[in-house]
Amino acid sequence: MRHFRAALPGLVVFACLNVSAAELIEVVVTANRLPEAPDAGLAATTVITREQIQLRQARSVEDLLQGVDGLAIANSGGPGKLTSFFVRGAEADHLLVLVDGVRIGSATAGSVALQNLPVEMIERIEFVRGPRSSLYGSEAIGGVLQIFTRRGGGDWQPELAISGGSLDTRQAQAAIGGGSEQAWVRLQGSWQETDGIDACRGSSSQFAGCFTEEPDRDAYRYRSLSARAGGEFASGTQVEASLLRAASRVDYDGSFANNSHILQQAASLGLAHDFGGRAGNLGLRVGRAWDGSKDYLEDSFQGEFETKRDTASVQWDIKPRDGQVLTLGTDFQRDHVGGTTAYTVDSRDNVGVFAQYVAEVAAWRAEASLRGDDNEQFGQHATGSVGLGYTVSPALQLLAQFGTAFKAPSFNDLYYPPDPFFGESSNPDLDPERSRSFELAARGRIDVAQWRVSLFQTRILDLIGYDDFFLPANIDAARIRGVEASATISWQQWLIDTGVTLQDAENRSEGPNHGNRLARRPRVAGHLDVERRVGTVSLGARWVTEGERPDNATGSRRLGGYGTVDLRAEVGVSDDWRLQLRVANLLDKRYETIAFYNQPGSTVYLTLRYAPKR
Repeated sequence: MRHFRAALPGLVVFACLNVSAAELIEVVVTANRLPEAPDAGLAATTVITREQIQLRQARSVEDLLQGVDGLAIANSGGPGKLTSFFVRGAEADHLLVLVDGVRIGSATAGSVALQNLPVEMIERIEFVRGPRSSLYGSEAIGGVLQIFTRRGGGDWQPELAISGGSLDTRQAQAAIGGGSEQAWVRLQGSWQETDGIDACRGSSSQFAGCFTEEPDRDAYRYRSLSARAGGEFASGTQVEASLLRAASRVDYDGSFANNSHILQQAASLGLAHDFGGRAGNLGLRVGRAWDGSKDYLEDSFQGEFETKRDTASVQWDIKPRDGQVLTLGTDFQRDHVGGTTAYTVDSRDNVGVFAQYVAEVAAWRAEASLRGDDNEQFGQHATGSVGLGYTVSPALQLLAQFGTAFKAPSFNDLYYPPDPFFGESSNPDLDPERSRSFELAARGRIDVAQWRVSLFQTRILDLIGYDDFFLPANIDAARIRGVEASATISWQQWLIDTGVTLQDAENRSEGPNHGNRLARRPRVAGHLDVERRVGTVSLGARWVTEGERPDNATGSRRLGGYGTVDLRAEVGVSDDWRLQLRVANLLDKRYETIAFYNQPGSTVYLTLRYAPKR
């Protein structure tokens, strides 16, 4: 019953909407690797625009994604600290992340440090839930999150923002951009420092949390730079290049290391040509992502990890008939690891070939895709997906989808060198983790509201766990079932967005943990966001809740549920200047998303922005 009470406010708003959001003009590309209207594809997709990012006054990517449908977040101690993102109950490394089309992440750890990417650099986010390996390959078991950096255009104009507030936080960003339809460019830099909070209340005597007592504030700071430019030739050829560089220093509590210098970079170059007519579009994109970490204990150097990921893709979108698109493509990826740890294997290649067919005939929409990956380490792997939608009326569309996905083992799982005292700690014979997912959904628009309800189930096999000799092995399994319900209403000066996710993520591995809930996945999570605009004034409130959850595989340690309320206000001081105020965690709720790791209490931030209207 307490789960129902926690979800009730979101459900009430959802049920009361009998009114479709204003017509959207943007397109999304992530779900099917095609530019389409946001509600054209069948996959559950959340789009966060630049306008929404600024209105919500988010301080970080995890702050921005908090409460998003189907997503649970576990943070280890405040700003900049290690953060895990669980999509529809899948593992934290089952989310594929792209920046301007380039796959990013650590090949050694197998995950992405989203918490260290600057939110000020982001133009929009597309978050697709459900398996997408049949288009993107490894990692897309839970979904795909694509970040697009900001782009230029129009008159050449500068932008500035300065911000400060609680936890001795200071932040500034500056940008300049402009151009025309034929050529455009944008350059931007940002900086932030915060003294943070005491990240961990661990204990060395009780072997809890970070296994040390360091009752100090753990600071976080970053410097970032982004550049994006493009142009279009009269022949119908487009070219675009982008670069994102984010350098961070993260302080935390630990006995082997307590601060890290982290560098993330992503660069891409894309070419596209529109042949016109049935011949469609041909695109080429090459990219490189760098991920590095230097670890220290106070000022003593402890070690360094760095990875490079080179990618290239060719995609041809053909239009056999009106309402139909056939996509043919191939991807290449090479991962290379370096640093102070001598891995037994330090590189591997992967080649993928994929095809997709999308057709709309009368009230029907069909999507089907198939992909084969040939990986230098684990061999060949095939994935596929199929989806069908039927439009009963503008107010109701029925959807059904099925897909398979996989996750290649990380370099740490496969090749980490033996420890001189404990021996082997990796297993080069690991197989990819595999999944099968089903989804039934209904969605529609009624007047000024749009809504969606999804029922989903995922079975994950060959999950990597630890055998009796504490070596990685494909011995675990999981079954996740759940329901998502979301709605958005735009009426006069009001914008209301709400959603709730109920899920049961169960361990299906053989052994004593069989039947236990998976760690750090709440049974219920929801959000309610209300925005009111009157002239140059905007007022908003956001409520986010997550239910209780286990913190470990046995369920012996549990985390309580929580709810937070944020308030925000924005005033247009003039045509070009805006003043923003945000109060986060208004009620000063004390909670943890990982046991023994603290979260900030009530905080206040003030921001002044200069952005000339175009």
